[in-house]
Amino acid sequence: MATFYGAIAILMWGGLALLGTATANIPAFQLLFLCFTLSASLMFLKRLICKQPLLAKPNLNLKQWAVGISGLFGFHFCYFMALKLAPAIEVSLISYIWPMLFALFISTRANIIKSFIGSLMGFVGIYFIIFDSEGLQFNQAYLLGYVLAACCALIWSGYSYFQSHSNNSPDDIGWLSIAVACLSLVVHFQLETSHWKFSNEQLLGIIFLGIGPVGGAFYLWDISLKKGNKKLLASLSYCAPLISASVLSIAGLNSWSSNILISLVFILVGGVISNQSKFSRKPIQIEEISLPKEREASN
Repeated sequence: MATFYGAIAILMWGGLALLGTATANIPAFQLLFLCFTLSASLMFLKRLICKQPLLAKPNLNLKQWAVGISGLFGFHFCYFMALKLAPAIEVSLISYIWPMLFALFISTRANIIKSFIGSLMGFVGIYFIIFDSEGLQFNQAYLLGYVLAACCALIWSGYSYFQSHSNNSPDDIGWLSIAVACLSLVVHFQLETSHWKFSNEQLLGIIFLGIGPVGGAFYLWDISLKKGNKKLLASLSYCAPLISASVLSIAGLNSWSSNILISLVFILVGGVISNQSKFSRKPIQIEEISLPKEREASN
């Protein structure tokens, strides 16, 4: 069941591009502040429904606070900054190295090669879905943007690995969300122009983002990392761009392409390779056959 929660989180992230179209005109860090504020409210809503103390203190030590804030805020900060310095296509591709890194982090020596091959096939699948008919166009002028995108991959894979071994409660994502919301508001006032009048469409987009891909998904991901199949989660993560492209095509915002099917094949095959159990033939045990003892000759 925990792995299923992770799959739902990935499905939510797949809908991020579609929801982003409704909030495209809202400054990035202002939107991040609003989404993480809603994310924090989910914790209080859950406690209210379950009749738990609303202000029960978080079960986080200093290291968990640092990694949690660095993961949730650091990833989005680097991603938004990378988009200002490099084309979105290249940024998206580089940042999606994170499932490969996460798969390698959780691998043992016995299956690291298999994990690498499977992850590489998933990454090739993402190449097909992101670039479609275009080719690689990396430009040295965008080097800083590429570096920030690579930081996104390192931050999220490291955050996911750490959370999978952390003993804090998923509820603590709410407290981390409050910290991220505050930081986002500070950065917004420093780098962006405030715009607090939203249309009905923008308000709906903000709400769905906050309870979905930029909020609720982090709670589900945390539960799944701690109790689910981490190898399978790493493979399923490659499906997010595939889901995104499919949803945009269905909504009529993106043209349907055969590359979507090619991407699906690569991702599925890569997932099978990464998650197949090591086959080992059990040796046939031959039971010892005890021969009847010779009857003693009677005197």
